Amino acid sequence: MRAIQIARLDGPSAAELNEIPEPDAAGAVVIEVHAAGVAFPDALQSRGLYQHKPELPYTPGAELAGVVRSAPEGAHVAAGDRVAALTMLSGAMAEVVALPADRVFKLPDTVSFEAGAGLLFNDLTVHCALRTRGRLAPGETVLVHGAAGGIGTSTLRLAPAFGAARTIAVVSSEDKAEIARAAGASDVVLADGFKDSVRELTGGRGVDLILDPVGGDRFTDSLRSLAPGGRLLVVGFTGGDIPTVKVNRLLLNNVDAVGVGWGAWAMTHPGYLAEQWAELEPLLASGAVVPPAPEVYPLERAADAIASLENRSAKGKVVVRVR
Repeated sequence: MRAIQIARLDGPSAAELNEIPEPDAAGAVVIEVHAAGVAFPDALQSRGLYQHKPELPYTPGAELAGVVRSAPEGAHVAAGDRVAALTMLSGAMAEVVALPADRVFKLPDTVSFEAGAGLLFNDLTVHCALRTRGRLAPGETVLVHGAAGGIGTSTLRLAPAFGAARTIAVVSSEDKAEIARAAGASDVVLADGFKDSVRELTGGRGVDLILDPVGGDRFTDSLRSLAPGGRLLVVGFTGGDIPTVKVNRLLLNNVDAVGVGWGAWAMTHPGYLAEQWAELEPLLASGAVVPPAPEVYPLERAADAIASLENRSAKGKVVVRVR
């Protein structure tokens, strides 16, 4: 089968299209992959900078969508089913994958394979952030950094469905502002000077929840932008720098800095992925939550797709079309 492989840790440019054997199907759900998602960890892994370091050569990709070829007896999916699935950290950019049944989810007919390949990693992370770790309450205001990226656009799509009354998108440029508005942002502000903009938008109160996949030097101003009792959700560090916090700032306004490690949470809470999908799938099937509209690259250009996450040129979710 065709698959993308990375044989050296030189960055996204090392991704090459090769022929490799199909995976062992024993006891697994075998899926013919139509599209695979691209996420920031793919870029980090390509340089050996992520905590999970697969043995070289490896196939990148944490999520996919396709059609079930075969499934073990008693599985909740069967041959012919349209599905989305998680490899969790590597293996999705291939024509065939074999996965445990608990990482495979029936995909609503209303969701395309390209959109389905871009759903799970971001939407389940954001679900964990807003619902599990952030305790989003109806009527609250949510601010999201990196709002034109995959996590950002996912937050803008999902937060209203989970009860948020207002979403404020923080972006780095005017062209990315249009992406955030298209994803449903109530308000859009530029990263430069966002604290003052948020103060003005909220009449000095601040926001209830901030979802931050960027990190870097905006962290302290994020804490200052929280309303009393607000929560700053630490999702990642696409900005490169891992910030530190003086904990007295948490005392001054009774605010929280909350870690969101979705993968670690899922691994230590059996059944959590199924619980998340049980909440998300009806919203997608009914149209209450619109699927992502990803940037789609052909499999032959997987290196460019991964690079777009590293150089922050990606607009929204990025996927590669496999077949």
